[in-house]
Amino acid sequence: MWNKQDAMNLISETALIPIIRVDSIEVAFKVADAFLEGGVNIIEVTFSVPGATECVRQLSEKIGDEVLIGTGTVLDPETARRAILAGSEFIVSPTYSRELIEMSRRYAKPVFPGALSPTEILEAYTMGADAVKVFPCGTAGGASYIKAVRAPLPQIPLIPTGGVNLETAGPLLDAGAFALGVGGAITDKKAIKEGNYEVITENVKKFLKIVKKHRNKK
Repeated sequence: MWNKQDAMNLISETALIPIIRVDSIEVAFKVADAFLEGGVNIIEVTFSVPGATECVRQLSEKIGDEVLIGTGTVLDPETARRAILAGSEFIVSPTYSRELIEMSRRYAKPVFPGALSPTEILEAYTMGADAVKVFPCGTAGGASYIKAVRAPLPQIPLIPTGGVNLETAGPLLDAGAFALGVGGAITDKKAIKEGNYEVITENVKKFLKIVKKHRNKK
């Protein structure tokens, strides 16, 4: 079990949350292995994965001491509780609600609800979010949008998700992103279909290299 502050520190330092959104638990385990081969120590398993609860439970039991396992696409407090009891150490949602945030806080787990407008972002943070997932960030303007939002709201950690790729990652970090939520740009569907998980490993390495270059850039 991770201490909440340790989990937040790790996310801040790593600045990369690779997302598993696949069609089966078997593939999810293979993708997780590919992530670890790439050197990342954070994994988000979305609840759209069939058997997501069991996937989180097994990953937590196997690698949870070294790797921060979280759950995404959590839409209600009951799902959040189920994920946490299975071993999830952080909760991510594409939307926000007071009930979802309060459930995560009850178990002392970081919660990153989704919001888009400055009003929504501030409201989610005021409700108790530890950071706010800005979704869909790419269609809202990407790095320029993050920079614009952070100007009046610099105290709110933002996790841009949606439209984050190898070209946009650096500018998003330069704009002040707390961390990056990355799905398809890492979890390559074509590579999975072909069983070529080395591509996913290489994608992770490329993103981590970008983080290293841009994280502390002034």
